[in-house]
Amino acid sequence: MRIGKFDITFLELGRFKLDGGAMFGVVPRVLWEKLHPADAKNRIEMVMRCLLIETDNRRILVDNGFGEDRAEKFQKIYDYRSSKDCISVELAKSGVAPDQITDVILTHLHFDHCGGSTIRKDSNSIPSFPSARYYIQQKQLGHARSRMERDRASYFAEDYEPLVDAGLVEVIDGPWELMPGFEIIICNGHTPAMQLVRIQDAGQTVVYGADLIPLASHVSLPWIMAYDLYPVTTLREKHAVLESAAAENWAIIFEHDPIHISGYVRKTDKGFILA
Repeated sequence: MRIGKFDITFLELGRFKLDGGAMFGVVPRVLWEKLHPADAKNRIEMVMRCLLIETDNRRILVDNGFGEDRAEKFQKIYDYRSSKDCISVELAKSGVAPDQITDVILTHLHFDHCGGSTIRKDSNSIPSFPSARYYIQQKQLGHARSRMERDRASYFAEDYEPLVDAGLVEVIDGPWELMPGFEIIICNGHTPAMQLVRIQDAGQTVVYGADLIPLASHVSLPWIMAYDLYPVTTLREKHAVLESAAAENWAIIFEHDPIHISGYVRKTDKGFILA
């Protein structure tokens, strides 16, 4: 995908499964299973779709999946399927080596979004992209470190603390711009200070939906994950993003949808739909 001066490559960094009920909150299974068939453990198929964005002399990575050093028990819980050295292999398809990545945008610090930020070497975790600056929101980092009972199972310190220790992290507070046309939108419903990436150039706009709109079916306003800490806030944030997307013809990239990579939305009398 090309948006003006930005070349965008979709990287599929493995597949996994999450509980269907958790993915759709108050929406009953009789509705969501029509679109997302569940296995015997009530889990639905998910993908980790990250972005490689190349422009000028920069190579920017947005999120980086589970990583490759997860325990066998963890892999079984989530039915995690990925090739060895998945990130390196996927980058190599675009002729990019890990040490050529200049910037890493972490939408948030849940393990399925930032687990590839570090790799194991001997008994230590070290940065996977040693030449890059990693961009993390201050409120998200503080929340991850708080170990709140509600969601502490989603955070692994070895995914992000080695980045801080290595002096590679830029801690940001609020909306910001990496460069002209590359803007960060902040959402707080799923988790504090999640970063959505919006790219605009040559009359086109694309938004990386992260966990605000992780699947195409989440375009429907009431379809909100039970994982979200503040679902009513998510509802308001989705409404605002979808209003703009429909009015201004933004394309939305779905980070976790195994079938739909991206799409446009349209507003109808019954709400928003995938066009």
